[in-house]
Amino acid sequence: MNKTIPNNATSYRKIMEDGLWRNNQALVALLGLCPLLAVTNNTVNGLGLGLATMAVIMVSNVLVSLIRDFVSSEIRIPVFIAIIAAAVTIIDLLMEAYLNTLHGILGIFIPLIVTNCAILGRAEAFASRNPVNHALVDGFFVGLGFALVLIVLGALRELIGNGTLFDQMHLLLGDMAAGWTISLPDLYQPVLLAVLPPGAFIGLGLLIAVKNALEIRKREKQTNQLGIRVQAEPAISDSINP
Repeated sequence: MNKTIPNNATSYRKIMEDGLWRNNQALVALLGLCPLLAVTNNTVNGLGLGLATMAVIMVSNVLVSLIRDFVSSEIRIPVFIAIIAAAVTIIDLLMEAYLNTLHGILGIFIPLIVTNCAILGRAEAFASRNPVNHALVDGFFVGLGFALVLIVLGALRELIGNGTLFDQMHLLLGDMAAGWTISLPDLYQPVLLAVLPPGAFIGLGLLIAVKNALEIRKREKQTNQLGIRVQAEPAISDSINP
């Protein structure tokens, strides 16, 4: 029986769209909300944790895909968790060595990446069922989608709550980012609520609302002139193998 060979270009595009938009782990799956809400009181924190999470997802996806044919189903979850924990430990030590101040600010939330359900979910639902190249691309775009939400939410909260943008970016990018801070005019009165925990929930809710509004507008545009709604393309399956 002949198998249909998947179109790699189409597969990669679906993986990208799913990770960044259709199944964004923060805005759709609503996973990893604890670190997302806790550390995004400014841009640099969101960017730092987002990049760390992205690196862990990519490494764990690749390793899980490599061993998927050698691990029995009975022990796969403990093995996946061990792989994720090893990746988190490496990222944690690297950040402590080279980004010590930022590492101290993010604190416990770097080791807690191990408990991020988004990472284990991708390992189980995608990486364990697909080849390494697809697993790597999936890890990159799922991580990027999650990181972008952290960055946008952190930027909005910093701008509204502190009246600044890109403050302390040198903690992550070094001296070249020392002068990147953008400050609103002195007439602006910062809204303290934005950098407090309730501000995180409100900000995330607004981002979800914006995404839903854009999805509704997109579906409306798919209605043809006769008023018959065109069926939208189904969301990507967790496994793209035929």
